Amino acid sequence: MSSDVRAVPVAEDLVADVVREQGENHDVAISIAGLGKCFHIYEKPRDRLLQFIMPPARRLMGMPARQYFREFWALRDVSFDIRKGETVGIVGRNGSGKSTLLQTICGTLSPTTGSVETYGRIAALLELGSGFNPEFSGRENVYMNAAVLGLSRAEVDRRFDEILAFAEIGEFIDQPVKSYSSGMQVRLAFAVAINVDPEILIVDEALSVGDERFQRKCFSRIEEIRASGATILFVSHAGSTVVELCDRAVLLDGGECLAVGEPKAIVGRYQRLLYAAADVRESIRAEIRESYGPRVSSAHVSQHGVDAIGVSPNRPQAEELPDESFDPALLPSSTIEYDSNGATIESPMVLTLDGVRVNNLRRGRTYKYVYTVRFTKGAGSVAFGMLIKTVNGLELGGAISASQPSAAVPFIHAGAVVEIEFEFQCNLTPGVYFLNAGVQGDVEGNHTYLHRLLDVAMIRVLPERGLLATGHIDFRCVPKVNFSET
Repeated sequence: MSSDVRAVPVAEDLVADVVREQGENHDVAISIAGLGKCFHIYEKPRDRLLQFIMPPARRLMGMPARQYFREFWALRDVSFDIRKGETVGIVGRNGSGKSTLLQTICGTLSPTTGSVETYGRIAALLELGSGFNPEFSGRENVYMNAAVLGLSRAEVDRRFDEILAFAEIGEFIDQPVKSYSSGMQVRLAFAVAINVDPEILIVDEALSVGDERFQRKCFSRIEEIRASGATILFVSHAGSTVVELCDRAVLLDGGECLAVGEPKAIVGRYQRLLYAAADVRESIRAEIRESYGPRVSSAHVSQHGVDAIGVSPNRPQAEELPDESFDPALLPSSTIEYDSNGATIESPMVLTLDGVRVNNLRRGRTYKYVYTVRFTKGAGSVAFGMLIKTVNGLELGGAISASQPSAAVPFIHAGAVVEIEFEFQCNLTPGVYFLNAGVQGDVEGNHTYLHRLLDVAMIRVLPERGLLATGHIDFRCVPKVNFSET
């Protein structure tokens, strides 16, 4: 029997070696299989003591054990892999299990079921500054935090000046952390974590630290880490950030992994779920599970009906489309519709100033984006909006009809039909773009979307010869090259 007992850990070691070897030899950085995390919720403080004492005592007396807590499953059967060098965003409503998932991956929480395998040095930006000792100086906390992240003292010595420069706290580095402002603590913690050259970087809502200038520096550093081939996994409520930074996105809801796939599509489904009424939320969850599924390829540009260079497949090029026109085949296949909450958006389209419908546009000309809203319920403080996005879902710009509630339409009665018009100048460079339409208002004391359509219209800005503008927006830059005599 003793030999059988010893065989178990040996087998486990062999399995662990095989898994470790697979991670090293293949492109997987994080592998999550059947992950579940259950927390025990006690109604009263004494129940925790009773749970510790009573079940063993009852078993000694031959009585069935009693449970003095209720179970809360923050995660249930979550499974997906993240490849090395991939940037993945996690989105979901509050309480969906996002932070629990990251903490489990980092090892600060132990899974109740399933497994998490990671391959590479991890730097985690979770609760920034939570590991600082307020009585220690900033310098002492840098060395302590860096040691926790796996750096030797010699490595910290070499990087200390860079950490200090990034944090921008100057002479306060030798003052006790308890004298720091919250912003100084966050900047110092971020500077430490971001300078450990991680192979896996895990970020939980830490991209909003500091002012705009410091945020841009953080994004720039993360872009450097990404360019170096590191794997990045982060949580954000900002859908545009996920779309801009990520190769794939994960949608969590109620501790369940509803979908994994192309960021733009995942963020759209997350936003639909976020603004859905409680009585239809479960049906939307079921629809996402069924229609999208948890295993979706990261290459989904084709779902928008365009190829990688932003031109609809098999469509004429600039020589065959000399001027603005309407192409009936230029239709989005990625439209996502929010549930109606008393209003319905109809007939969104782009028109010339003369009222002619077009979707092949000329750079520099002015157009109108129009749609109709039909109200089935009365609503107050009503405002209308539009948004233009790239193929990858990056939000380029748009407008709303009211900058604040006091400027919105005070009340619109049920049965009303309202025509909306946004005039805009096409300063976009050649390529394919998508438009949203939305209406917000107060319903029973809550300000929410009455209806919203994502990717409901699609436009192509036509190519032109000799264009010098780059990127998505034409800023009318005028290049000049001046030679000076030497």
